Amino acid sequence: MIEISNLTKKLGKQHVINDLSLVAQGQECIGLFGHGGAGKTTLLKLMAGLLKPCSGHVSILGFNTRTHRLQVAQAIGYQPEPGINRSTMSVAGFLNLIATFRRFCGAEKRKRLDRIIMQLELSALLKEPLNALPMGLQRKVALAQAILHDPGVLLLDEPTEGLSPYQQCKIRTLIQTLAEEMTVIVATRDCDALSGICTRALVIGGGRLLADTPMPELQRSSRYYRAVTLAADTPLDLLALAVLPGVAGIEEDRHSPGTVTVLAMPGHAIYPPISALIAKRGWQITALNLEPGRLNDVVHHLSQGASL
Repeated sequence: MIEISNLTKKLGKQHVINDLSLVAQGQECIGLFGHGGAGKTTLLKLMAGLLKPCSGHVSILGFNTRTHRLQVAQAIGYQPEPGINRSTMSVAGFLNLIATFRRFCGAEKRKRLDRIIMQLELSALLKEPLNALPMGLQRKVALAQAILHDPGVLLLDEPTEGLSPYQQCKIRTLIQTLAEEMTVIVATRDCDALSGICTRALVIGGGRLLADTPMPELQRSSRYYRAVTLAADTPLDLLALAVLPGVAGIEEDRHSPGTVTVLAMPGHAIYPPISALIAKRGWQITALNLEPGRLNDVVHHLSQGASL
């Protein structure tokens, strides 16, 4: 469990974290969302005990990060955002060093290393020097060292950035599995990428906690909640879509010609009448999706409000 009370951190005269409080229970997967410079990385470092707060306190599984640094280090796994690109050590050598640092030896050490190499599909990288790996693969190695000791709290900073779509999917599945055994906090700028695995959302901006809510509630606050996005190879009759009951507006995707998003008025379900119109007109639709709400859009608007 994590308890943060009135946490403040200054860099010079600037408040990077400003009077922030929250509680996280065990077996939660929490998304920490915000734009670049919002304070996400600083907050994770404060939780990991790598930075000292100016005021307030952080407690990890009952241990204060200021007074019980060793216990906190044992309880936490931390994957930093920049990766580990400065080291010329091989991946195998690095993971072996971390296992030794965590006081594993013999059969137990080998068992943990084998498991982590298999989980993160690192076999082909073991002889590679860390500083020769692309940033995305460095993050995979950083995640491996973070979970090697089965921590009670796992802090991840942009764990999927720079990875291929296949690798991102694998990491998201792993994070979801890990959250069944520990508290996981995942910081990211791409909120929608984690919407399927996080149950709770923390939105931070200007060092302040702007929102702390279950993920579905944050999605429902998006103007794209219950919107319908459709695509066709031939031009669509936008007027016919616009006059359907419950339609609030239509947005054309400038980056994908032929793709439009039909926005819904609050409390209206527009998917059925759109489906009926498609069938009636015989439109050849290549994609048709009911949107759960776009988290990036919500976070953007919350962040704009915080900066005013």
